[in-house]
Amino acid sequence: MKYWLMKSEPDVFSIDQLKKDKTTWWEGVRNYQARNFMMKDMKVGDAVLFYHSNAEPPGVAGLAVISKEAEPDKTQFDKRSEYYDAKATREKPIWFCVEVGFGDKFAELVSLQDLRDNKALKEMLVLQKGSRLSVQPVDKKHFEIVKKMGGL
Repeated sequence: MKYWLMKSEPDVFSIDQLKKDKTTWWEGVRNYQARNFMMKDMKVGDAVLFYHSNAEPPGVAGLAVISKEAEPDKTQFDKRSEYYDAKATREKPIWFCVEVGFGDKFAELVSLQDLRDNKALKEMLVLQKGSRLSVQPVDKKHFEIVKKMGGL
């Protein structure tokens, strides 16, 4: 099993929306490294820290789980979608996404500042200068610390 952090803006798709919907396809990722993590590395059952980005404050809102492995992201073919890619074809898709299922919601957000203040998390990728990936791996030890910080 692997561990991940996946970012979403809460006004676009929040942990509460995932709880309501139960699952969602993690569409719209247009970064090759993030796509490759989803396409090649994520497996059903992998655990996810669900991170609210561009929020006040940003931070980890809860847990999710990979519920289906990568498939072509349908938004790349939809001319009405902001994620449309004219270079992508159904025969040769460029973008892939995984299905994510709801895990649990933290009683309180574990803010980015809370993460920074925990010395045991100093190596966590999300805390590194210039790290902006919306999908990134997390060490098991870091995952467990954040989970505990979230009250689970």
